[in-house]
Amino acid sequence: MVDKFIFDVDGTLTLSRRKIDDDFAVFFSNFCANNKVYLVTGSDRDKTIEQVGEEIYSLAKKVYNCSGSDVWLGNENLYTSDWAIPEVAEQWLRAECRCSDFPLRTGLHIEKRPGMVNFSVVGRNATIGERKLYVEFDTDTKERTRIAREFQLMFPTIQAVVGGETGIDIFPRGKDKSQIIKDFDKNDNLHFFGDRMDKAGNDYPLKKVILDKKQGTCYNVEDYRETWKILKQL
Repeated sequence: MVDKFIFDVDGTLTLSRRKIDDDFAVFFSNFCANNKVYLVTGSDRDKTIEQVGEEIYSLAKKVYNCSGSDVWLGNENLYTSDWAIPEVAEQWLRAECRCSDFPLRTGLHIEKRPGMVNFSVVGRNATIGERKLYVEFDTDTKERTRIAREFQLMFPTIQAVVGGETGIDIFPRGKDKSQIIKDFDKNDNLHFFGDRMDKAGNDYPLKKVILDKKQGTCYNVEDYRETWKILKQL
């Protein structure tokens, strides 16, 4: 069996929307240099490099951006999906944004990425403080879980999952993080680290397929500090 390590980025290797901790970056770069490491994230390539840095991005055997719909090997693009959200679905999301009881809007509520979109009521232009306000609101109201559930009922061929602190990732059904499993075989012993492995979270589909196939271990972490602690113990 070959040990291979798969990491979500936001909330797993970094704090949400933040750059990787300097000390952890040194440790993790060394870990990448000595192990088979893969990154899988809902974020696009530029945002991922901004968070983890060029060195870690290049050390990964593959980076699955946009939940696997935009795949990179260093600077080489291996695959990019051309899917675009239907206009009627986009308008439904805009209506949900307008109707939310959360009082603040910061702009960039629908961010289009290769093969997916990210939807956020507060908007991706929010400051850290504004994001925290929405996190508190969403924790109390479970708004994102409700929106994702109702979206899927309205558009059954499209999937919506809660991702990160403030967003919902939306893509064609089946094109979630679990799609990357095709790049691994029965001889691979997978170690998957993520912070949203709950059933509504965007790490859940990959967790489920790994466990269903009995192909490895999944670690639901609180933040990068817990990831660091576990890696030191392996």
